[in-house]
Amino acid sequence: MVPVSFAPFSFAQDEWRMVDGRALFWPRENALLVADLHLEKASFYAKAGQPLPPYDSRETLERVAGAIKATGARRVFTLGDNFHDGEGPDRLEPHAKGMLDALTRAVDWVWITGNHDEKDGLRRAPGGTQLGELAVGGVLLRHRAETGETRPELSGHFHPRLQVSIRGRRIVRPCAVRSESRLVLPAFGSLTAGMDAADPAIRAALQPAREADAIVPAAGKLLRFPLWSAAA
Repeated sequence: MVPVSFAPFSFAQDEWRMVDGRALFWPRENALLVADLHLEKASFYAKAGQPLPPYDSRETLERVAGAIKATGARRVFTLGDNFHDGEGPDRLEPHAKGMLDALTRAVDWVWITGNHDEKDGLRRAPGGTQLGELAVGGVLLRHRAETGETRPELSGHFHPRLQVSIRGRRIVRPCAVRSESRLVLPAFGSLTAGMDAADPAIRAALQPAREADAIVPAAGKLLRFPLWSAAA
C-alpha cells in the first residue's frame, strides 16, 4: 500500500490533519472526512457512449481504506456527491461493492447527501447512515457551503484546485479553501475534475468571510496561498 502523508493545521479552535492532500482527519473525533467521491462516474459516462476504464470506484475506495488504516479512524463522514448519479449503487461491480460493504461495517460510516445523490439510490448503497447534514463537536458537516453561515462548517461540492505559475511552469493541484470559520475540502474521487480555488462561485458561497486561503500540503506542512481579503 502506498504510504500516506499527513499535514497538521488548526481550524475552528481544533487540530486537524490533511491526509494525502484530499482527505481530512479529525483526531479529537477520531474521524476521517472525505468529499465528492463520485463513485461509478466511469460507468455513468460509459452509458452515454463515452467508455472509461471501469475501475474508478475501486481506486477511490482503496484510497479511503488506506487513509482509514493510516489514521486509525473509527468514523467516516462523506460530505456529499457520494455516487455520480442515483443509479450508481446498482452499477457497483462485485469487487467494489464488497470493498464498500467491508468499509461501512468496519467503521461508523455516515453519508452526507449532495446534489448528485438521490435518496432512494443512496439507500441501496451497502451500509452506512444517510443524513442531509450533521453537527459534530461544534462543527457543521454539509455538502455545500451556505452563504451567510457563521458557525464552523466543513463542506465539499466545489472541487477546489490551486493554479499557480512557478518559474514559468503552470501547476494545478487539489487544495482546501479555508476562511475564518469554514473549510471546503477538495474532491476525493479518482475521476473528479476541479474548480479554480479563487473562482467567484467559491468566494460567494463562503460569504461573509473576510478572507480565504488555499491550503496545500507539501513535505508534511501546509502551504498557504491567500485568495482574497476584505482589504483587497
